[in-house]
Amino acid sequence: MPNLPALPALAAGHGRAVLLDTDGVISPLRQGTVARQVGASIPLAIHAPATLKRLGNPSIQLLDLLELFAFVHPAQSLAPTPTGLARALELPIPTSLESAAQALPEMAELLLTRLAAGKNTVANRDAPGLAARMGAAGWLWAPYVLHALCTPDARPDDMAMRLWKRLPKWEDVAPRPPPSAFAITPTEARSRLAGLLGPSAEQRPAQADFCSAATAAFAPRASEGHPQVVLAEAGTGTGKTMGYLAPASLWAERNKGSVWLSTYTRHLQRQIEQEATRLPAGTNVVLRKGRENYLCLLNFEDSMHAQTRAIPLGLIARWAAASADGDLFGGDLPGWFAELYGQPLLAQIADRRGECIHAACPHFSACVIERVIRNARQADLVIANHALVMAQAVWGGLDDDSVPTRYVFDEGHHIFDAADSAFSIELSGTAMAELRRWLLGAEGTRSRARGLAKRLEDMAAMDEATYNFITQATKFAKCLPAPMFSVRLDPELASDNNPAEELLRALRAQARARATEPDLAASTAFETDLHPLNEDVLPAAHKLAKAMEQLSAPLKALRERMLERLETEPDLEDAMRQRLESTARSLKRRAIDPLSGWKRILDGLDAEPAPGERPARVEFLRLDREAGTDKDIALLSHLLDPTEAFTQSIAAPAHGLLITSATLRDGPDVEEAWENAESRTGAAHLATPAIRAAFDSPFDYGDRTRVVLISDVNTQDIGQLAGAYKALFEASGGGGLGLFTAISRLRAVHAKIAAPLEEKNIPLYAQHVDAMDNATLVDIFRAEEHSCLLGTDAMRDGVDIPGNSLRLVVFERTPWPRPDILHRTRRTHLSHGAPRTYDDAIVRLRLRQAFGRLIRRAGDRGVFVLLDRQFPSRLLTAFPEQARIIKSSLSDAITGIGRFLKEKV
Repeated sequence: MPNLPALPALAAGHGRAVLLDTDGVISPLRQGTVARQVGASIPLAIHAPATLKRLGNPSIQLLDLLELFAFVHPAQSLAPTPTGLARALELPIPTSLESAAQALPEMAELLLTRLAAGKNTVANRDAPGLAARMGAAGWLWAPYVLHALCTPDARPDDMAMRLWKRLPKWEDVAPRPPPSAFAITPTEARSRLAGLLGPSAEQRPAQADFCSAATAAFAPRASEGHPQVVLAEAGTGTGKTMGYLAPASLWAERNKGSVWLSTYTRHLQRQIEQEATRLPAGTNVVLRKGRENYLCLLNFEDSMHAQTRAIPLGLIARWAAASADGDLFGGDLPGWFAELYGQPLLAQIADRRGECIHAACPHFSACVIERVIRNARQADLVIANHALVMAQAVWGGLDDDSVPTRYVFDEGHHIFDAADSAFSIELSGTAMAELRRWLLGAEGTRSRARGLAKRLEDMAAMDEATYNFITQATKFAKCLPAPMFSVRLDPELASDNNPAEELLRALRAQARARATEPDLAASTAFETDLHPLNEDVLPAAHKLAKAMEQLSAPLKALRERMLERLETEPDLEDAMRQRLESTARSLKRRAIDPLSGWKRILDGLDAEPAPGERPARVEFLRLDREAGTDKDIALLSHLLDPTEAFTQSIAAPAHGLLITSATLRDGPDVEEAWENAESRTGAAHLATPAIRAAFDSPFDYGDRTRVVLISDVNTQDIGQLAGAYKALFEASGGGGLGLFTAISRLRAVHAKIAAPLEEKNIPLYAQHVDAMDNATLVDIFRAEEHSCLLGTDAMRDGVDIPGNSLRLVVFERTPWPRPDILHRTRRTHLSHGAPRTYDDAIVRLRLRQAFGRLIRRAGDRGVFVLLDRQFPSRLLTAFPEQARIIKSSLSDAITGIGRFLKEKV
């Protein structure tokens, strides 16, 4: 066992922190004197950035146990707190800051002991050289790691960093033939479901009925443009995941085809992947995300020579060798890794820049992205997300230009928002500058970004036409915003005649002219209407549109030249053929299509809409600001109804779709509720009506839940609001999720109640306060049963926590839709003359979704609290009919909540 020397340890909460010295004595730490109290020692801690932030960011060093955990147990995650690490190491759970500080040395000792025990394994073959390399860059754990590996004199070695030599090589296989179209029967699907669940599974009739209904989405398509569509609302607890996996896997098995399972959140992607492990042996299931989520080996190689990045990249090397799929975001790389070393690092080593050179890459055969893509081509079930599916539809196919024919859209209530994002267009300085950088490269900055000429230099050297088109494109690309364009948004600082920057200045001037004084005084972004245009906007738009047309011409010609070579040069090597195909796709997606969309917007500015006219697209301006300084101006263009594009590009060409969610419908009128669901999912635009099915939740909401409306808290008073949150969280003993409609109010409440709750052993975490991302905060909330979490209303989608960790949801205000320009236009033209009803439907669905988070299993109990005294009673239909709704004072609610949550059923 490694003989770890006595080390101090530090644990910090809100308003209180303690230090364990090397003699085992615990003393409190006080903000302002932390550096003096710690002295020259380097204490153990967990999550250094969050710890330092709670201490007031003193200038001290910390030995972060998360770094050691990432080295010893790569590709494994945990909640980054003393409780989370103790649970991961199967140690007693700390119950206070003092016990947490006392536990840290034991945790460090155990991690090093495990490393020592595996020092001779293949996984640790290159660990000594890697640790020494990281130590040369200042990694504080290096001497302890080298001692545990019995290699104290190891020399720095790059072998472990050469991932392309360690990762398995993929191999191409023959393309998969098109699937047959044999139907599956409800009886067969129910039989498959029963087999997957096993004889001892809980009997859930609604799940079997849902499974039967889902089979209709896998029936043969009767005619072109008329897919088999099933809209199925399945209440929480129905078991819909296994309910659709059964018929989907059976159809894929019978027809030798692929079914794409699409969901909205990363968490549910992983949840579906876990559920799919119960499918019959041999079922090929692949989780697929966009390329920008995965590690790029060439970018990694470019980054590895920077000494300042040796520590995080060393840990990335350990992770990549153990990772299941190389997914940097939401995969098996812990979410807190980016919090320790900064999100930009991961962006730089991911394929985020659209610069892949495909077969010309020296690491192409080991590329994790290409491996995932090829695995997905042969998969029976592909677990994707709405963003990828929509993006592929915009691009006109997958990476190999194939298009799925069978889909399951889980979390179908998000189809509208996902389509809105995918089919929108943003003409901004940032977007145009990114295209310029993609075409021209770094332009003298320290970035290693390669331009088009650099990426295709070998192809240009072999083909004069290719060289000429690239030369013309790089010449005309200078019409786009140059580096540091935001400085030149101010006309007084404009330095050249750049068409894009000229338009940006004109749009900025118009936005500021139309803004209100509060908009200009605020430090955040604001929106204004696009029309009517200032007189200098249209000439600048025409000038930029002409420049973009000049740029598009050689790019289109370059793409055509590549396609021509594919057709006319039969002797091309496979690697060059693959590269020509992928480069032609990249040119279209990365440059030609964006330029076409931007030019379409600019050309359309001549046609000023009449007041009240129903637009096909909603266009407006957004001025992005940072600390009161204008950073960018965006001309945004959204489809009025994005589900029309979803239907046209995805639903109508498909053969079958199952769209399911626990919250598809809204309102007591059954027919109206279904019509609204069809509108939100795009089913209303199909030539053939969708099959409708609804299955109630099996949970006894009358017995298991309470909805409490607080009548005597003035939520405009931050003191009263904070007091209410504190009292409610104490009444529940933790396990509370507080949802806010404004970040400023969230921060103000957190500042008032974090320390008092800490004294009651109720840790409080908060979005926009703690130095952690949302996924990490939710992981901690899930792991620490008595913690509480504050977040914005949007966080409700990322919280899926069964059990006692979530037993209270508190809404600060009624979650009305944001009254912005886009919503204003949609409520006018999509509400069928009833804008208030349109708003109410959005609120009810948000409340239903949040309420549904409370009860995830049969044994759960939960309370849903609304603090808004102005909450309209007409919105109470958002909650299940059997749920008990109580109007109460705060004091009575506190008593009732505490009693209800302590009851045993």
